[in-house]
Amino acid sequence: MVNTAAPSGQPQCADGQRVLEIQRKLHRWAIEDPARRFDDLYNLVCDPAFLKEGLRRVRANRGSRAAGIDGVRVADIGVRGEEQFLAELRDDLKARRFEPLPVRERMIPKPSGKRRRLGIPTVRDRVVQAALKLVLEPIFEADFKPCSYGFRPGRRAQDAIAEIHHLGSHGYQWVLEGDIEACFDNIEHTPLMDRVRRRVVDKRVLALVKAFLKAGILSEEGTLDETATGTPQGGILSPLLANIALSALDEHFAGHWETRFATSTDRIRERRHGNATYRLIRYADDFVVLVCGTEAHARALMRDVAAALAPVGLRLSEAKTRVVHMDEGFEFLGWRIQRHRQWGSQKRHIYTYPAKKALAAVKAKARALTRGSTNRPLKSVLYAINRLLRGWTAYFRHGASKGTFGYLEYYSWQRVVIWLRRKHKPISWRELRRRYMPNTSRWRPTEDGVQLFDPAAVPIVRYRYRGKAIPTPWPEVTSPTTDHATA
Repeated sequence: MVNTAAPSGQPQCADGQRVLEIQRKLHRWAIEDPARRFDDLYNLVCDPAFLKEGLRRVRANRGSRAAGIDGVRVADIGVRGEEQFLAELRDDLKARRFEPLPVRERMIPKPSGKRRRLGIPTVRDRVVQAALKLVLEPIFEADFKPCSYGFRPGRRAQDAIAEIHHLGSHGYQWVLEGDIEACFDNIEHTPLMDRVRRRVVDKRVLALVKAFLKAGILSEEGTLDETATGTPQGGILSPLLANIALSALDEHFAGHWETRFATSTDRIRERRHGNATYRLIRYADDFVVLVCGTEAHARALMRDVAAALAPVGLRLSEAKTRVVHMDEGFEFLGWRIQRHRQWGSQKRHIYTYPAKKALAAVKAKARALTRGSTNRPLKSVLYAINRLLRGWTAYFRHGASKGTFGYLEYYSWQRVVIWLRRKHKPISWRELRRRYMPNTSRWRPTEDGVQLFDPAAVPIVRYRYRGKAIPTPWPEVTSPTTDHATA
């Protein structure tokens, strides 16, 4: 049992450091006893420190401006009303009066032309979900396998790409690209709750998790749809619940690795006997299985993946799941990963560079930013496009992206110049350069000290494969992990 006594019963006494200390305890206890089931966690969810930290995270979230079905946004609470908001929310939780409202549906277009459903909870529900995640995440992080990278603290997409590069450079030449059909919409609640019960015995917490799963969705047409399956994307708790469900796939492959391929000697023996060794790399619902063996070995793994996903109600998309060779290449998390000959040499290496779809997406966003009204000052356009270019290049600067960055530099410069010529129609090229491109800026559009960002100037740095050296958010605990440092 965790001592939840705070210096005062009021939310204003909440402290992020205190939340971190309790998380460290939960994580340490979960690691020390893998069979432990935690009770009396509901008091932590109601704790002023966890609620205040939850509100802080909701406020810092990029989607904080969106309102749920009640029309209330985070900004409507304000700093002055924060204490009353948290006090009322805590009272409702402690009295068991809190009931989550249906999420507001918003359909987001995908690059493929289809639309993805996003569920926007109310601010009250988001704060409770954030507090619930603060309590549950340290416990389940002790059980998650190293092959999972998505929506986990301290882990990022670059780690998954680095592991693929590492394994591909050590004999893993065949790739099973997996695609799960509507993962977030099809997770069955019963097996998901069974997996939560492995670690949580507090019935109040279990009831709260189930209430969020069953809250329902208010569609864009105004109809209320039940949520018999799935955990709607958009909720703070949804990624954690999805990882709990998909850990069934992680455990399946980790079990094979630990029993058959644990040491280099085991792996060499398996390969000498004509068997394959394989490794799963998963980022949320996107995953690949790298195989050191033959194409037949990789295709046979489809049945293993399907069998591991079936208990949680998920299945593979037959149309999108395929087996490819590293020489053919594949796309994963916005990257194109392929082995080919090094320029000026006969050696062959694994290369990672931005996929064409990723480049097309950033071009479309840059085009949209420079296609609108010309009544804005140039500075505001530069602020928006610079933020876009900085984020995109920061993500892709760890691959063979120099040529792509050079092209993006030319494209963004061209779009801003086109916008300026529309804004000052007609204007000569000489006058445009005089007004917006001082010689000191290397002919880059500039206004009031704000200059167009240059993607070509971003240095390319190879991302270091961290393997089992990835730290946890709770540094006093060293989490035992499967050996991922060797192939």
